[in-house]
Amino acid sequence: MLKYIIPIVLIALVLLILALNIKFVPQSRAFVIERLGAFHTVWGVGPHFKIPVFERVAKQVSLKEQVVDFAPQPVITKDNVTMQIDTVLYFAITDPKLYTYGVEHPMSAIENLTATTLRNIIGDLELDQTLTSRDIINSKMRALLDEATDPWGIKVNRVELKNIIPPREIQDAMEKQMKAERERRESILQAEGAKQSQILVAEGEKQSAILKAEAAKEAAIKRAEGEKEARIMAAEAEAQAILKVQQATADALKMLNEAAPTEAVVKLKALEAFQKAADGKATKLIIPSEIQGLAGLAASAKELLSDPPAEK
Repeated sequence: MLKYIIPIVLIALVLLILALNIKFVPQSRAFVIERLGAFHTVWGVGPHFKIPVFERVAKQVSLKEQVVDFAPQPVITKDNVTMQIDTVLYFAITDPKLYTYGVEHPMSAIENLTATTLRNIIGDLELDQTLTSRDIINSKMRALLDEATDPWGIKVNRVELKNIIPPREIQDAMEKQMKAERERRESILQAEGAKQSQILVAEGEKQSAILKAEAAKEAAIKRAEGEKEARIMAAEAEAQAILKVQQATADALKMLNEAAPTEAVVKLKALEAFQKAADGKATKLIIPSEIQGLAGLAASAKELLSDPPAEK
């Protein structure tokens, strides 16, 4: 019975040792392996077997991008203004071996390096430049930190100045300046609004005057056209009347011609014409001798017809 127990125990012990020394490396991580105290290799994603006693996992390294928010650091500008600036660092580990053996306490080293680099850059800038040149400062810091951390197996992807906190008196002065600037912009907007309103009112008055002038013009045109039509109609009526008189005269002459009048009738008609002429405003009339005799004859005939008969 004992001869079976010992092999079973040995087999179980081997299986336990194998189970304890099979390692699975997850995604986005790397294992740094040491053999007999010296660096041996870096395990990537997947299963791996570690030789018991001889090998050990020296460090498990994350390959994902990491973010570190450093506490505010006091810095002095070129014009001797002390301010507090806190930074945010985005980095990734590109070489697990260098990260493990390159520097002791990498995060502390990066923080100190960031503070030193920030002081050097801000020391060359004045306060106004510091407040308005964040992008330039970020780019310079990223380039310098990336170069400095390369021997540590770290790549700095981005650096951001999270907050720039100047002294309290400077903040008060900046707030007053910003308030004055807002009031100035408000005054400009109000002036532009008033100007625009005046322009709209003037434009409206202009359009109203144009419409009134056009209406007066149209009324004058209509009135002139009405007067013109009235004169045309009066002229046409007068022409029609003259035409009818002439037509009547022509008809009378035609009838007279058709009746073959005697010389006495013609002379009588001439006498009637002179009678009408005498009814006018002429002051002198020259009557032909033939008509004078006819006139005397007509007068005698009128007296004979008008005198009553004598008594017998």
